[in-house]
Formats: sequence, structure tokens, C-alpha cells
Amino acid sequence: MKTRVLDSWAILEWIAGRHPACDVVAAVLSEAEAGRVRLFMSAIDAGEVYYCLRKNHSPALAENWRECAPTLPVTIDVPTGPNIWTAAVLKADYPIAYADAFAAALALRQSCPIMTGDPELRLVRGLEIDWMSKTH
Repeated sequence: MKTRVLDSWAILEWIAGRHPACDVVAAVLSEAEAGRVRLFMSAIDAGEVYYCLRKNHSPALAENWRECAPTLPVTIDVPTGPNIWTAAVLKADYPIAYADAFAAALALRQSCPIMTGDPELRLVRGLEIDWMSKTH
């Protein structure tokens, strides 16, 4: 069974309905619902989605995400102590956002691609990426 990590970029694009990412995320969510794909998301990224929606859109949209997130066919991974240190090392070694470090660490730990269009993540050595953006 394929395993993938969704980062906050992917979810925010899906919520916003921006193509092509929203179509790709919708398709992989359907595959996960059917049991053909295992999806993970760091709890740090789930929180980042909430804060971005609240800050840039509305508290109501952010609350809708908080209520919807647990119903998605995605395992929300709460980082343990060692996971936090791994993410901290990635943040120190690469010019990436802190939440991106948790998504990258999770993908590396699961030995699977991360689904994103965030160009920062291309800098992380050894990270396999399922690229979802029109830009390269």
C-alpha cells in the first residue's frame, strides 16, 4: 500500500480549490478512503492550517477545519520527543519553515513521499516529493 505525507501547503491549496493541487489532494483522499493509500499529516501542520485559515480568512473557516480534520482519512501524527529533535535538526540544516520541518521529518520517518508544492521542501536532501504545483 502506498503511503504519503500531506503538508499544510497541500491542505491549504485543497481548501482554497486551487488547481492542480486541489484535484490531486481530492483524488488521494478518495484513494485513502477506499483503503488504497495511507495518509499522514503532522499535528504541527494541522495546526498551521488552522492558524493560516484563522489569520488570512476567518475564525469560522478555521473552526470548520478543526472539526473536519479528524473526519478525513488521514492519520494526524503527534510528534514525540525524538521526532521534535529530528524536525529541529532539519530546521537548523535547511532554510525551511518550522512546520515544514515536521512534515519532512514525518515523511523521512515513514520512508514515503511528501505531497506538496512548497519549493522550500525541495532543499531537503533525501526527501522524496510528489510535486503538486504548476511551477517547478
